[in-house]
Order: sequence, then structure tokens, then C-alpha cells
Amino acid sequence: MANPGYDGMWLPDDQDPRMQDLQPTRGERACLVGYLEHYRQTLALKCDGLTAEQLATKAVPPSNISLLGLVRHMARVEQSWFRRVIEARMDLPRLFAGEDEDAGFDFPSVDDDLVRASHALWQSEIAYARDVLDRTDLDTVVDVHGEPTEVRDIIVHMVEEYARHCGHADLVRECIDGRAGQ
Repeated sequence: MANPGYDGMWLPDDQDPRMQDLQPTRGERACLVGYLEHYRQTLALKCDGLTAEQLATKAVPPSNISLLGLVRHMARVEQSWFRRVIEARMDLPRLFAGEDEDAGFDFPSVDDDLVRASHALWQSEIAYARDVLDRTDLDTVVDVHGEPTEVRDIIVHMVEEYARHCGHADLVRECIDGRAGQ
């Protein structure tokens, strides 16, 4: 199989949206939010240009991880941490909580409508999370399973969550069409 891409990179640097707004870090908030945004964009890039069937491909058996499942799962993660935990809205039902949904990884037969709805949900949860972060100090302490936790720790956890799943996305995408890197 030919090595698709640009010298092993996903995109040329001058076309990579994650590289367009690089500035020296100006403090903790800019650093944390910058990494979070980078990984959000990375997952979006890994999904770019694929059909509904390709997005639903579970490329690393026996795992049920697919790119579409990752998008749905990360919508759930964004909703849980920003709405339920930081805003203390634990009465809000978690997304994809049903036994047959497996935290977003399982879904009915895939079509373009499901893909659009899943991406729209994920982007909506990201927009909401950005708003929560804009109005919340990193020193704010929230309850996480009975433990006092600063919002900064939740942001670090979100960066870790996205980084881990972007690694999964790399493998799934490479199995689909050979694209890897970046």
C-alpha cells in the first residue's frame, strides 16, 4: 500500500488547522485549553473525508472502537464533565447510557443522518464546554465521586482522554485507508 499523506504527515503544516493559531503559551489556562482544542481538532481530522460506512468500521477486532463511536463517546465525555460535573447537574442523564449503546460505541445501522447527528451532538457539547470554561476559574473546586477536584484537573483529564482516543483513531484510520501520522 502506498504511504498516503505528506511525508508521513496528515496534512502539510500550512494547511493544518491546528497549526494556524500557534502562539507562545501565555499561562496555564491558554496551555490547557490549547492542548484540549488541539486534540478535539485531531479527532475531527481523523474523521474527515470518510463515508458513513468507513466511519462505522470497527478496524481493530475484537474491539468495537470506530471513528463514529469515538465521536459519540467524546460527546458523552464532554457532556458528563462539563454539564454534569463542573455545573453539578448530576440529574442530567448521561448520553449513550443504555446497555445497547456502550457509551456511544454501539449504534444502529449507520447512515449519513446518524453521522451528521453524531457530529452535530459532539460539536454542540464542545461549544457548551467552551462556554463553561470561559466562565469558570481553573481553581474552582467541584465534587468528583465525593472527592474535591479543581477544574484544572478535569481539563488535564480531558486532554488525556482525547489523546488516548486520538491514538485509537490513528489506528482505525490507518486500517481504513492507510492514512496515519500527525
